[in-house]
Amino acid sequence: MRFRVLRRGESGKRYLFIHGDEYTAFDVLTKFMATHEGVAYLTIGKERNIEISGAKIDPNRMWSRMGAEKSLRAQNAVIPEAKIAEVLHFLDGEREALIGRLTPGRGSRLVALHNNRDYSVQDEVGASDSVSIRQPDKPRDFFLCTRTADFYVLKRSPYNVVLQTKPEPDDGSLSRLAARRGFRYVNLECAIYDEDAQRERLEWLERNLE
Repeated sequence: MRFRVLRRGESGKRYLFIHGDEYTAFDVLTKFMATHEGVAYLTIGKERNIEISGAKIDPNRMWSRMGAEKSLRAQNAVIPEAKIAEVLHFLDGEREALIGRLTPGRGSRLVALHNNRDYSVQDEVGASDSVSIRQPDKPRDFFLCTRTADFYVLKRSPYNVVLQTKPEPDDGSLSRLAARRGFRYVNLECAIYDEDAQRERLEWLERNLE
């Protein structure tokens, strides 16, 4: 993966745009970083998946060896075992350096921006420790966080929020990694093309969550 890095000030806050086809999140984060402190990593490219040695993988499923293997098998109709082993070996050698860059500073948090087309907060309710549904009419717009204290701040918002503190099941996602490593993580999901909704929620988070 290659990233465009936007850096402003000395804040320990980290931001991530990882799926190249989620155009709204890219636009919102790019504009946001023009006036807010922190470091943002924006993946370069227009595709959802990335290729490693000719094999496709979901970049939000590569944060563990187990998750990466599952994604490789799911995203490639035919893939030799030797190719899987090659890609997993490559990821094992590169993963920690990227995690180190994305890990927020002490007391700070990592915020990932995502867009969806047919995914909603209802898909996460069964896997969550706590849930606050303030906008049942907007199920595609919601926060997912991994720290209980952050959940209690976010549930005071007028928006949908779910809390997931467990590292298992290991699906290779960044949220499960954050739960396993113990750093603060918030995922802001919004319907694709709804730039106003995503900007509004990101600004609320910035004002209210240290």
